[in-house]
Amino acid sequence: MDILKDSKLLLVSLFIILLAEAIGQIKISLVMVFPMLYSMLMGGIISFPKFKILNEKNMAHATSIMSVALVILIAKLSTSVGASWEKIIQAGGALVLQEVGHFIGTIMLGLPLAIMLGMGREAVGATYSVGREPNIAIIEAKYGLSSPEGRGVMAMYICGTLYGAVWMGILASVIAGLDILSPLALAMGAGVGSGSMLAAAVAPLLELYPDQAADIQAFSSSANLMSSVLGLYIYIFFSLPFASYLYNKLKRKRATASADTE
Repeated sequence: MDILKDSKLLLVSLFIILLAEAIGQIKISLVMVFPMLYSMLMGGIISFPKFKILNEKNMAHATSIMSVALVILIAKLSTSVGASWEKIIQAGGALVLQEVGHFIGTIMLGLPLAIMLGMGREAVGATYSVGREPNIAIIEAKYGLSSPEGRGVMAMYICGTLYGAVWMGILASVIAGLDILSPLALAMGAGVGSGSMLAAAVAPLLELYPDQAADIQAFSSSANLMSSVLGLYIYIFFSLPFASYLYNKLKRKRATASADTE
């Protein structure tokens, strides 16, 4: 009940919503910017401690409200699964294979780049997954959060929380605007196991493809559920061991190359 009595937070939230909706959609070159995107940016600026608009208690209440709102959003998206069940079954193989993209992008691209930038074992924790809550739990159980791997996954979690939804919204908008992929493929790609990232990525797809809104919601929520359930086992039994193996191999190769140069 304390949350409902937090008038400052409710008024600030209402102001952001009204301002974002008043601005509406803005197209900048290939990027279509939607109200949700700059409402997140405005919220981030307003909550900056230096401005002293919101205190820690207000932000704690905002976190609680966000958690409830995301549950409602996921429930709403999930209700569209039944209507598109046959299409989802037909795309079953694609839904499973899209999980592969989660480790190809983070490990195969991110890990070598992290090593090039000078990261140590932190690179394993940072790149073996998209760095959400279940991924933190996996690292905590295997290495502990005080380990280099723990610091890596926590750094990625913080970055994902601050910038993940903004990045997903922009990326989905740009790729959808290029019209090079099916909107259903983009919907599946939006389901990375994060409710906020899912919402940010699906918003531009629903605006650009209103005639396929039901299917987009169904495929994105199915992919998100699969990422949360099946993805957990992929992270435990494949992604984390493979990231550790690749890290050791790349570090040895780099050390050998440095020794040869000297």
